[in-house]
Amino acid sequence: MRIITGKYKGRHFEIPRSFKARPTTDFAKENIFNVLNQYIDFEGATALDLFSGTGSISLELASRGCAHVTSVEMDRDHHRFICECFQKLITNSKELKASVLPLRGDVFRFIKSCRLQFDFIFADPPYALKELPTIPDLIFEKGLLKEGGIFVFEHGKDYDFSAHPHFVEHRSYGSVNFSLFRAEGTADV
Repeated sequence: MRIITGKYKGRHFEIPRSFKARPTTDFAKENIFNVLNQYIDFEGATALDLFSGTGSISLELASRGCAHVTSVEMDRDHHRFICECFQKLITNSKELKASVLPLRGDVFRFIKSCRLQFDFIFADPPYALKELPTIPDLIFEKGLLKEGGIFVFEHGKDYDFSAHPHFVEHRSYGSVNFSLFRAEGTADV
């Protein structure tokens, strides 16, 4: 797993073979972030990474200059790995240490209790998760996005969110599908 661009561009992290998580491929990650550059300036943004898995997206967001990144992952080993990756990056950077919050917990409980709003949210749930289709509605019902904020939802090819009132566009890179949503408040690009 590597960081594509930003302050920590090119940094590699070895994912333990025992992990069940499937990190977003570098190809898909690079392409979706290229698309996202049309929608959001990550410098100074607040971001939320749900179902963080290996922490690949959280690391990318921190590298791109987000002011604050909250990462939520339930698996104990995956959470520990995310913490270790960030620890490696903060060795020489007090700025990063203050801007990252890796949480271990259930994403649905987090969404239910969260009182913060974010400029950017990324969610990559297990594709077989039965609650997967409900996640976009939960994000908007709980008001987790700031006005004009962007939500990127990674999902399998069997899902179509184009009828969702906040849907902006769909992108597909091989077997990886992303649906983009925007909170009210800014005109479409």
